[in-house]
Amino acid sequence: MINIAIDGPSGAGKSTVAKEIAKRLNITYLDTGAMYRAFGLKALNMGIDPNDVDGVLSFLYKTVLEIKYEGGVQHVYLDGEDVSTAIREHKVSKAASDISKIKQVRETLVKEQQRIAGSNDVVLDGRDITTKVLPNSKNKFFLTASSDVRAKRRYDELISKGQTVDYETVLKDVIDRDYNDSHRAESPLTRTEDSVYIDSSDMTIEEVVQTIISNLK
Repeated sequence: MINIAIDGPSGAGKSTVAKEIAKRLNITYLDTGAMYRAFGLKALNMGIDPNDVDGVLSFLYKTVLEIKYEGGVQHVYLDGEDVSTAIREHKVSKAASDISKIKQVRETLVKEQQRIAGSNDVVLDGRDITTKVLPNSKNKFFLTASSDVRAKRRYDELISKGQTVDYETVLKDVIDRDYNDSHRAESPLTRTEDSVYIDSSDMTIEEVVQTIISNLK
């Protein structure tokens, strides 16, 4: 069984690369970030601050989160509703980062991610895949890029989807999220010694994909 673990900061291209690798190797891709986004979205919809532990715990264990593959595309269902598009709205990014700092949220989702990886050939991307979700994987990668490059990628993505944002706001959010992700008490973003380091600032998607595939064990 092959488990590929890819960690890195927001906007590094992890999801794009992971999806392509899964397609080429004919294995399952699990977007772990989408799972945190779903919980962040629910908090926002309920008018609960994603930083409010008690507020989040009031719905955490009552929430039904499902990952389904329809036509080869991953869909995220939150309490029976397809929220695959809604979780990609700009406001949800910060909510996902905030709610991911809550210990009980991480424990709940990590268990689910490990359950899926335990019975499937998978490629997972996120912030704590190499450290917490798949610590025993032989295939660990840390994918990053400069904050400016990542902000520009995120800005272009949001604009292409018709959302109204400005670059400086996106850049600030990227920097803030980097700080949150690397300084949180629970499973902070970090590079393990056995992870292959890839800076994609000046690389194409194809170059990153080939680098990862060529390093698989």
